[in-house]
Amino acid sequence: MVSQVNGDDIRRCVVFDGRKLITFLTVFALPVFLSSCAGPSGGDPVLQAKKALERCDPFMGDWRGGWKLNDESDSGPLVAQVMVLGKGEYKAVLLAEFDTRHEPVAVLDGRRERRVVRFAGRTALGGAEIEIQGVIEGNRFAGGFKGDEVGSFSMDKVIRLSPTLGAEPPPGAIVLFDGKEFSQWEHTPKKPGAGSVKWKRVGGGAMEIKPGTGSIVTKRKFADFKLHLEFRTPFRPDQRGQARGNSGLYLRGRYEVQILDSYGLEGLDNECGGIYKVGAPLVNMCSPPMQWQTYDVTFSGPRFDSGGAKTQEASVTIVHNGVTIHDKREIPNPTGGALDDKVAEPGGIYLQDHGNRVQFRNIWLVEL
Repeated sequence: MVSQVNGDDIRRCVVFDGRKLITFLTVFALPVFLSSCAGPSGGDPVLQAKKALERCDPFMGDWRGGWKLNDESDSGPLVAQVMVLGKGEYKAVLLAEFDTRHEPVAVLDGRRERRVVRFAGRTALGGAEIEIQGVIEGNRFAGGFKGDEVGSFSMDKVIRLSPTLGAEPPPGAIVLFDGKEFSQWEHTPKKPGAGSVKWKRVGGGAMEIKPGTGSIVTKRKFADFKLHLEFRTPFRPDQRGQARGNSGLYLRGRYEVQILDSYGLEGLDNECGGIYKVGAPLVNMCSPPMQWQTYDVTFSGPRFDSGGAKTQEASVTIVHNGVTIHDKREIPNPTGGALDDKVAEPGGIYLQDHGNRVQFRNIWLVEL
């Protein structure tokens, strides 16, 4: 599961980066509304995290707390994922718990009014219609509901990061990118002038897609492997669907695991963690944009008999931000955008340029 921290004090926040706890001052109390919070970062991890929060929307992200009836006869847990939709619009998805695939308790529409966001919506619970209203102010998301029962809810901001964030490559691992250079990579042959990588190295040991320069692939090819990769999507609140922080991780250059800002969405096969037209993730584990995320992938290629007949499909297990989202999922054929269809052969690790400035870092692989 992801690591998490309660936001009891709006001016302090604790982040776990996989190696140590970092405490830093945040600016949740100072609303900063930018068209994009993608930008250079690096150096001191405290400053890196602080800059990301300063550049993003202070209302966006995860919230945790509970609800109770006014007569105190019943109560329970409640969490929320708050998405930014641009032009002062927000959406809050209320859930019973994180990291599971269940229908939302309710989905609320929100509108920013200076330093607060006001939410409202309706839902049906137990056959009765419930009206819900809430407000985010500072570091508290609180409100009430009424219908057959009357009650209230309250949630605090939490930051939940992957437990494998910053994981170090084990002995024998092949380091594909450590933030220093692109010697393991080249542009794909499908791009005219393929060769030296034209993506940018940015602060914090990361690389960033330079839109229009083309996708990149490792020079080395692999058969079966374990792969660790960290990524973050840009903050594009005015965009929707496939225009919202799109890229892709192709295993052996043929099987795509989607990378997309799908925070707060259902979790489909064309959203973050999905295998395109093969399978949706077991649960949508996508983090808010501009928050570093992890894929830990175990891949096994297809098997063939001596006559060339396939005896076993390619399969993959994917752990996204510490939670298994595909468990030995079979992939019968290459997905869209594959470099080739030579499924019996090893292939490279292929990162897609889909026109968005997605960032990657700490990429390493262990051959099996």
